[in-house]
Amino acid sequence: MVKIAIIVSEFNSEITQKMEKSALETCERKKVEIVKLVHVPGAYDMALVASELAKKTEVQAVVCLGAIVKGETKHDEIIAGALANSLSRISIESRKPVLFGIIGPGATQEQAHERALEYGERCVISALKMIGNMKDLVK
Repeated sequence: MVKIAIIVSEFNSEITQKMEKSALETCERKKVEIVKLVHVPGAYDMALVASELAKKTEVQAVVCLGAIVKGETKHDEIIAGALANSLSRISIESRKPVLFGIIGPGATQEQAHERALEYGERCVISALKMIGNMKDLVK
C-alpha cells in the first residue's frame, strides 16, 4: 500500500478544507494510506513540516495543499515563490516527491474556490504517479 503524508494550510480555510476533503476521498478511493495529516497556519509554514515528513522512511510522498490568493500587493507571489523553491529543494534532497498543491499566486478567491476540489484530487493522483516513476528509476 502506498503511504503518504498530507500538509494542509489553515489560511484560507474555506478553500483548503475543500482541498483536504477531496484529497482524503481520493486516498480512500485509491487505497492510499495517510501516515500523517498535519495542519499548519499558512502555506509558508509548510516547508519545515514537509522537510521533517520527507525524512520518515514510511512516507513515500508529501502532499502540500494550500491557497495563496491575490491581494493588493505582491505578497502572494513572494510566498508562493519561496514555498515552491523550498519544496523543490526538499524533494530533491529527500529523493521523494513533495507535491505543490497550491492554488495561486494570482488566483482570486472565486478562482480558488472553483479549483479547490480539483487540486486536492489531482495532487494525490500526481503523488501516486511520481511514486511509480521513482520506483522505476531506482530499479
